[in-house]
Amino acid sequence: MDIKAKINELVEKIKGDENLLANFKSNPVKTVEGLIGVDLPDDKISSIVDGIKAKISVDSLGDKLGGLFGKK
Repeated sequence: MDIKAKINELVEKIKGDENLLANFKSNPVKTVEGLIGVDLPDDKISSIVDGIKAKISVDSLGDKLGGLFGKK
């Protein structure tokens, strides 16, 4: 499994669905396990969850900065 590709795929799914985003914020591990359909060991799922959180934060910051400079 290409972890980076899977993280990008999950980020798009989560960002595209408000309910999924709310679920991810409240219980990220359970949400990710539900999306991938696999019960992974804690260390593996934690690294995926951390990658998703980082990507969502970076994307959100980019959106805010783009708006600040008149770009969207």
